[in-house]
Amino acid sequence: MMAYAAWDHPEPLALGSAPLPEYGSGSLADLLPTLAAGMAVPGMTASITELTAADRNCVFLIDGLGWEQLRAHPDEAPFLASLLGSSRGGTGRPITAGYPATTATSLASVGTGLPPGAHGLPGYTVRNPATGELMNQLRWQPWTNPAAWQPYPTVFQLAQDAGVHAAQVSSPTFEHTPLTKVALSGGTFHGRLTGEERMDLAAEQLAAADRSLVYTYYAELDGAGHRYGVDSDTWRGQLMHVDRLVQRLAEQLPPRCALYVTADHGMLDVPFDEQHRIDFDEDWELRAGVALLGGEGRARHVYAVPGAGNDVLTCWREVLGEQFWVASRDEAIAAGWFGPPDRFDERVYDRIGDVVAAAHDDVLIIASEREPKESAMVGNHGSMTPVEQLVPLLEVRS
Repeated sequence: MMAYAAWDHPEPLALGSAPLPEYGSGSLADLLPTLAAGMAVPGMTASITELTAADRNCVFLIDGLGWEQLRAHPDEAPFLASLLGSSRGGTGRPITAGYPATTATSLASVGTGLPPGAHGLPGYTVRNPATGELMNQLRWQPWTNPAAWQPYPTVFQLAQDAGVHAAQVSSPTFEHTPLTKVALSGGTFHGRLTGEERMDLAAEQLAAADRSLVYTYYAELDGAGHRYGVDSDTWRGQLMHVDRLVQRLAEQLPPRCALYVTADHGMLDVPFDEQHRIDFDEDWELRAGVALLGGEGRARHVYAVPGAGNDVLTCWREVLGEQFWVASRDEAIAAGWFGPPDRFDERVYDRIGDVVAAAHDDVLIIASEREPKESAMVGNHGSMTPVEQLVPLLEVRS
């Protein structure tokens, strides 16, 4: 009897082949606790052991500035490129974002010092178990009580309670958002419109006390990547601007200060064709048994109708298993996708999809009718591939 050809029964990607974030030693969730531990904030652990303590610490998070994109554009970012060797305490290595590699999840990891399975923002959109609706955790729609959704104190709050001067310098737009409240509150918020104003004020806030912890943020690079792609002139222009902002801040640092430049995720451009963009809204196999489609194109949460979870998992593995890591909820948690299993908070369990799909190839699961804006984006992110996960931790000390 003739053996079946390999392509007749493709083997799905082994879950163990997914490159896990470096939770506990080199992820975004480990950054602020490491800095706060160096300022003697109680309860904080210096998990990123390559970093050296400083009295004044500044984190400048540039939305969308992945490690691989930065390394590929030294001409547009000469100052940042000159700092590549300083990354992660002079090892010249990146850190990881965490899964999924998306803004709401990453900002919550930064601010709380917790992995996604603990802070409870495990995706771009996730199901709210109390209502059964999808909740957009970036825009906080539909609204839900922020303190109930993410009950843990931020590192900024803990630092302030320990006598450290804590401050955030960002766009005024973000001052009163629920995401800021649950992820980045504590100390004082200072809204400034331009990047230059933020750099100048961040330097002032660093100098305002003997011990200070300051956070500042720039979003427009990410926006250019989503709209035009990381291979566009618009994105390169934004990177050039970011490079000048970082240099401006670095040149104003007060004494005994460490500046860390990092990001929430990287990004890749995905071609606009049926091979690279699989449309959930037009695929009856993928829709079968699915009540809600959450997450985003490269990091999907799939919520099954009651009793259909195993069938949905089987189907998604058969259809997508060569291009995506496809796991059940329990498999993804046990594998450590959302952080160490022993740190997983049970209140988060039902927010995660019955099936979780993380892209391996340069491919998306779009939803052209349900998510028209997201489905039209050129640049995308979310999964565990190096281009999305690896982010810099560049360092300047005074």
